[in-house]
Amino acid sequence: MRTRTLGHGGPQIAPVALGCAGMSDHTGPADEADAVATIHAALDAGITLIDTADFYGMGHNEDLIGRALRGGRRDEAVLSVKFGGLRDPDGAFVGIEGRPAHVKNALAYSLRRLGTDHVDIYRPSRLDPGTPVEETVGAIAEMIEAGHVRHVGLSEVGAETIRRAHAVHPVHDVQIEYSLFSRGPEISGILDTCRELGIGVTAYGVLAHGLLTGTYRQPAGGDRRAGWLPRFHPDNLTANLALTDRLRPLADAHGITVAQLATAWVIARGGDTGDIVAVLGARRPHRVTEALAAAEVTLTEADMAAIDAAVPAGAVAGTRYAAPLMALLDSES
Repeated sequence: MRTRTLGHGGPQIAPVALGCAGMSDHTGPADEADAVATIHAALDAGITLIDTADFYGMGHNEDLIGRALRGGRRDEAVLSVKFGGLRDPDGAFVGIEGRPAHVKNALAYSLRRLGTDHVDIYRPSRLDPGTPVEETVGAIAEMIEAGHVRHVGLSEVGAETIRRAHAVHPVHDVQIEYSLFSRGPEISGILDTCRELGIGVTAYGVLAHGLLTGTYRQPAGGDRRAGWLPRFHPDNLTANLALTDRLRPLADAHGITVAQLATAWVIARGGDTGDIVAVLGARRPHRVTEALAAAEVTLTEADMAAIDAAVPAGAVAGTRYAAPLMALLDSES
């Protein structure tokens, strides 16, 4: 598997990364033995970028990863950690925090849970509207100087914010939702800005929360996520699944699944430099094997044109999130 550099002078990583949120959050905790085995399977296969956040399971995810990396495996992993998402005891998100004091405090707890003296990429999960990004990034830069962090990352920020942050300290990676169903980074100039500045992109939501798997089935009684993910609302779901079905013949022609085709498309959008990495969630080891297969797919210009024709930019019905959540995204402003 060919590796690529994440941002100018950043770490060498595979074209896919392991997203660990599902091991502790969203759909309920995974079996911990399966989760640890999944992390080991990823590392064994050369998938080194492990993505987490201190609020995934309110620290549970970092504890889990820390256990998986014991016994000398820490040096095999590139740890990407998000911070700043504030939650109450019931798990609800109640705010975004990016003050310098919080940056350092949150990092201290993350280092303890992960069982390491440094994280490789440290990033605010969202832009704190009450704290200039220069202050947040400045605090991360201090932690780099102290040896506790290796690289600055950002998440869900717009082109102007990326430039402001990069002026304080070089940014190596911007994490953002990017898929056949979410092509905003192309339109907003985020991808162009990252390329101009030599910043890598880690794309999450590659399978559109399940809509691009080719296997999604609406639960009896409806999908509870429809309240905050409008693309799952009954008014939009049928049309969106019809778009996914249009990818099936193209996937069949390559002998792969629709999910693998959608993943390969994101990776291919990185071009010759490979500046886009697909973050794929997994809870069991066999999912790692599926991700690896997607990373090995080569799509020609004709393939890319056929995929774009099947799912044109802007064809998806519904916004990424409900309006109140969209308002929190600097990347969508």
